[in-house]
Amino acid sequence: MSRPTLRGLYAITDSTLMADDRRLLDSVEQALRGGARIVQYRDKSDDDAKRLRQASALNELCRRFEIPLIINDDPQLAHRSGAAGVHLGQQDGALAETRQLLGAEAIIGITCHDSLALAQHAARGGADYVAFGAFFPSRTKPDARPARLSVLDEARRQVQLPTVAIGGISVDNAGQIIAAGADMVAVVHALFAADDIRAQARRFQQQF
Repeated sequence: MSRPTLRGLYAITDSTLMADDRRLLDSVEQALRGGARIVQYRDKSDDDAKRLRQASALNELCRRFEIPLIINDDPQLAHRSGAAGVHLGQQDGALAETRQLLGAEAIIGITCHDSLALAQHAARGGADYVAFGAFFPSRTKPDARPARLSVLDEARRQVQLPTVAIGGISVDNAGQIIAAGADMVAVVHALFAADDIRAQARRFQQQF
């Protein structure tokens, strides 16, 4: 798979909404058919066997659509499942060590909250994209501190890496986020809790 352009709908899985393997795979396939450009597998459980099984199956699915699979917070799982990369929080390990483990072609994203300084540090360390948020109240992370829209434009001008916006993003407010400078909008509930996931993904992707 050639290195993807990091722009568009960034779909993040939810272990509550997708309680079993079949629901997970079916939901992600519908998001891919609707136009999702990147998928992140997020499961905070300690069931290592389940997480490896699901991540490996998702990776096979995403490869069929030539879309990268990113693993949340776990470089070892990304390595073991063959995923395209990993997304790291500020407490999830060193970027340099992750790059050494996953290789030069891996996609490594970094959570930067509302901080341009963290984004600049990530860029110097060799990250492939930076993520900011939460821009709106989030069901996934209700205690996340708010981020200002202006940080997206500042990052575009000063950091010059693709930017992901996350936190309470819906079809109704995604256009505002994209206009402010986001290259990708990361969505959990507003995508995977929809009655028609494929149509909802298309609504998001059309805004790019």
